[in-house]
Amino acid sequence: MTLETKPMRRAESNTLPTYELPAGSCDAHFHVFEPGYPHVSNPLYTFPDGTLDQYLALADVLGIARMVLVQPTFYGTDNSLTLDVLRRAGSRCRAVVRVEENVTDAELDQFHQLGVRAIRLDLFARAELPTAEIIDYVRRMATRTAPRGWHLQFYTPGWVVRDLLPFLADFDEPYVIDHMGYMKEEDGLTPADADRLLAVLRDNGNCWIKLSGPYRIAKGKPLSSVQELGSALVKTRPDRLLWGSDWPHLPDGQRDTGELLNLLASWAPSPEDRHQILVDSADQLFFNN
Repeated sequence: MTLETKPMRRAESNTLPTYELPAGSCDAHFHVFEPGYPHVSNPLYTFPDGTLDQYLALADVLGIARMVLVQPTFYGTDNSLTLDVLRRAGSRCRAVVRVEENVTDAELDQFHQLGVRAIRLDLFARAELPTAEIIDYVRRMATRTAPRGWHLQFYTPGWVVRDLLPFLADFDEPYVIDHMGYMKEEDGLTPADADRLLAVLRDNGNCWIKLSGPYRIAKGKPLSSVQELGSALVKTRPDRLLWGSDWPHLPDGQRDTGELLNLLASWAPSPEDRHQILVDSADQLFFNN
């Protein structure tokens, strides 16, 4: 079933931050959709209302100085729009691409010059494969990121995260797990699984987790239902966390991005922790190479 997307909320109608964002604050996860670019044949949702200009207006309202564009499933592995956004947005923007395994080194080098710093692995598309095959795929893709100082970004169901944790505990390349690990109760994930994820975050300095998409985990419950997980992540390794808006919040373009930014204040009440999450982590993963 194709989801019907809602029109985009006006930038100025978003709730303003309840705290002062540190200079150089970065939204490490947003998407852009523009007419005229080829998309996959059977997208999960109708064409979203979410252009670069709309996003930049939102960033100005909220005080977001830098941002990371993440290639959405809507465009598959055609990164044309992502590369054009990098050209338009300039040095304040970096990107995460999706690629086929046969992508050439020359293409990856060109991506790097434009501001790409990671490859997104869509493990939803591989969720039914044996864990060993998924691990082999991850290792192969790491051979493409490592020479460029990039990292891997995991877009994956929580149960796949759970099954990969023994491997990820010792994985020696930098990687980011999207959307707080996607630890959804309705998918059979338990507090014990979350504890194992926290242990990997604590002990493996190559593991980063993105504080993004809390509504994906809450799934109909109040956003406050994610408070325990958000706080636990911050208490475990604030220096290995990033914050991302997940704008335009598909399929609900009316969602209040400012509300999501203010959740960070409840998870990370310390300004020092918020600086690590909003600035230092982005420096390390996206803006220092």
